[in-house]
Amino acid sequence: MSKKRHRSEHHEEHADETWLIPYADLLTLLLALFIVLYAMSSVDSKKFEDMSKAFSIAFNTGVGVLENTTIVETGQQMEKDNETRRKSSDEENKDNDKQRQALMQKEQEDLEKLKKQIDQYIKSNGLTTQLNTKLNQSQLMLTISDNALFPSGSASLKANSRELAGAIANMLKKYPEYEIVVSGHTDDQPISNREFRNNWELSFQRALNFMEILLTNSKHDPKLFSAIGHGEYRPVATNDTTVGRAKNRRVEVSIIRRYADPEKAQQITATPKQ
Repeated sequence: MSKKRHRSEHHEEHADETWLIPYADLLTLLLALFIVLYAMSSVDSKKFEDMSKAFSIAFNTGVGVLENTTIVETGQQMEKDNETRRKSSDEENKDNDKQRQALMQKEQEDLEKLKKQIDQYIKSNGLTTQLNTKLNQSQLMLTISDNALFPSGSASLKANSRELAGAIANMLKKYPEYEIVVSGHTDDQPISNREFRNNWELSFQRALNFMEILLTNSKHDPKLFSAIGHGEYRPVATNDTTVGRAKNRRVEVSIIRRYADPEKAQQITATPKQ
């Protein structure tokens, strides 16, 4: 009987150490809380996401903070990786900016060269009162008065205007990558004859006829060409005078930029008046 009592008392002398397990878990959770708070204080969302993944791995594998410091090392490595990625992204953006600037510069040089060629043709053929060019932030535009191309009230090209269209087309051959838009305009005087019901139809048919000659002679990709009729609704001068109405009757050939520079939005180069 005394032996049994002795054994029981001897067993009670051993302390219960099972409390260490929840204690270790508590420390792990506290560490997780502090690091999460730190991550939340940073604007780097990528770092926060990486930290979350690291904690998920630690909790799922059952690794305690007292047993392993891998999670801290992983966080430090993630921060280094993020910094490397940021630097790489910055360098890539700089390279893209440089490449775009180079393309914009090349395009500016090409359009200036084309403008000079057209201007020289205009001067050599005494067409300064009928044609002019303008280079701005969006396009190189060639404006042709209607009496240089068509008889009054007609969309049939004059014989000499076909020669003009052919000359322009030959100059465009060197720049086959640009989109070409041909637009027709009229004054506000009503028209109604067997061929056209209104100025819309007249302006569009003129643009279409001139575009077809440009396309045939330049051998551009047809998908880069389009014709538009604006009728009387985009005047450049008053329709109250004969001179103003003459300016409004025109065909515009626009060579559209592929790389627009917003900083040069107000910069316009126009053919000087002769």
